[in-house]
Amino acid sequence: MSLSSKVRTTLRWLPSYVWQRAVRRVPRGRVHLIIAVADHFEPAIVPRHGPERASRDEQERRLNHWCQEYPRSVDPWRDADGYPFRHTYFYPAEQCDQGLLAQLADHCRQGWGEVEIHLHHGLEAPDSSENTRRVLIEFRDWLAAQGCLSRWNGDGSARYAFVHGNFALANSAQGRYCGVDDEMQILSETGCYADLTLPSAPFISQTAKVNSLYECGLPLDHRAPHRRGDDLQCGRAPAVFPLIVQGPLVVDLRRRKAGRPAPSFDNSQLTGRQPPTLKRLRLWQRAAISVRGRLDWIFIKLHCHGMDPRDEDAMLGEPHQRFLRDLAENSRAGGVVPHFVTAREMVNIALAACDGRDGNPGDYRDYRLRLIGKTGAA
Repeated sequence: MSLSSKVRTTLRWLPSYVWQRAVRRVPRGRVHLIIAVADHFEPAIVPRHGPERASRDEQERRLNHWCQEYPRSVDPWRDADGYPFRHTYFYPAEQCDQGLLAQLADHCRQGWGEVEIHLHHGLEAPDSSENTRRVLIEFRDWLAAQGCLSRWNGDGSARYAFVHGNFALANSAQGRYCGVDDEMQILSETGCYADLTLPSAPFISQTAKVNSLYECGLPLDHRAPHRRGDDLQCGRAPAVFPLIVQGPLVVDLRRRKAGRPAPSFDNSQLTGRQPPTLKRLRLWQRAAISVRGRLDWIFIKLHCHGMDPRDEDAMLGEPHQRFLRDLAENSRAGGVVPHFVTAREMVNIALAACDGRDGNPGDYRDYRLRLIGKTGAA
């Protein structure tokens, strides 16, 4: 691919972003920040070595360390509703380890997050629709049997949120890392209520549509039907699932390197080199991702690889703790009202906004999608 073609492909979102910044209203005054972390949680990850996997003993060591240290790291700082900062653990279906998952599910039952579905496929050759459907159903049903996942209004079959491995949702990476054009249709039919893969910049799978909560606008059996779609809005309940829940993708014009201007873009990923900070939070807030008509509820979906050893400080260390401390102080000063949510809770709050609900968004964490075994309505 030529340099000009690569730029056109990977920066196709930039014109939309510029237009959005020109016309989108950023709410002033006290706003609610609904913050979720989509953690591509891979205990077997071996950085820079692609499909290679860590040993079972190393995976167990990593998970034990996480379950011990994560509560200590975040517990002192709570959101406006009394909840700690939590991760949604998108566990790879193709790496299902029942022992590790049972431990992770117990960690979540103690209040530190929720488990959802992640999938890498089509790495060496395009996957098939039949195999994709089989893997998703088997993993969905196993997780549901452990008390993970959710049901619509507490009834019916298990529902789940999804992130795509290698960011190639619905075969959007020019045939690589997927191969299944009708993947979105399969997700819909197997109970997926929302996809949280995007943003994927700088990868070729990034859509031109950015900083949005929306329904797919193309037939779900088409390749990448999420390329366009209708934004969620108050007074109109969505009908097409999975919903697309994007995290912030923004340009940072104030970034400097070695004392010189060095503009860059921020794709809301948390890494060792890019830990969360209040400066980044202000950028994410300015993206103003919301349900139309409920502008004071701003949705900030972040993403990370929590098990990547290179990113431990951003997940558990002092930079992460400083961010939570600074956010708590900013909240007390009247700047923002933070709500730490899981992917499921974020979608529930968005659905409540679509139904015209207002007030405290934290009241709608269990609005439609309720954890299996959990009773009570919002």
